[in-house]
Amino acid sequence: MTTAASTQIPGYVAGTWDIDPAHSDVSFTVRHMMVSKVRGRFGAFSGEIVTGDDLRSSTVTATIDATSIDTNNDQRDGHIRSADFFDVANHPEWTFRSTGVRADGQDHVLDGELTIKGVTKPVTLDLEVGGFGADAWGGTRAGFTATTTINRNDFGVDIAMPLDGGGMVVSDKVQITLEIQAVLRAG
Repeated sequence: MTTAASTQIPGYVAGTWDIDPAHSDVSFTVRHMMVSKVRGRFGAFSGEIVTGDDLRSSTVTATIDATSIDTNNDQRDGHIRSADFFDVANHPEWTFRSTGVRADGQDHVLDGELTIKGVTKPVTLDLEVGGFGADAWGGTRAGFTATTTINRNDFGVDIAMPLDGGGMVVSDKVQITLEIQAVLRAG
């Protein structure tokens, strides 16, 4: 049976997909010193996407290696890995588990639970389905973009570093962007 949600996506394929880390990006942006933004990414992550017969019955599970943070500054990365921020010695892995996919007008939303530093909170990501298609190796690929903004304090990343003139060295709000390419499992 074809549904409205799946027919709106050209080439939609139901199945189980593995995230391809070589063609994906898990990144964030945070305001720094109240005047600019610093961007970072994680180099190691994995996940599984199961697209249902209808997009709304799809699921996602993913793991991020918090030790793989890269903000293009080794000293800053070391500090972020410390107990002041991510405490990777005790919490080296973050997880995401979807709880639902729903339509939002012409767009889609991915609801789920994000765990950082052992703290699990609900999150909502704006979801863009990039498409489905054959790859150069005889397989099938799918592309997705998901974005959200979280408050780092909600997840125990609550270091306070006030500036003399007001404001904080690192903002509470963190924008997260996921550019995901996934490969359909054979069989």
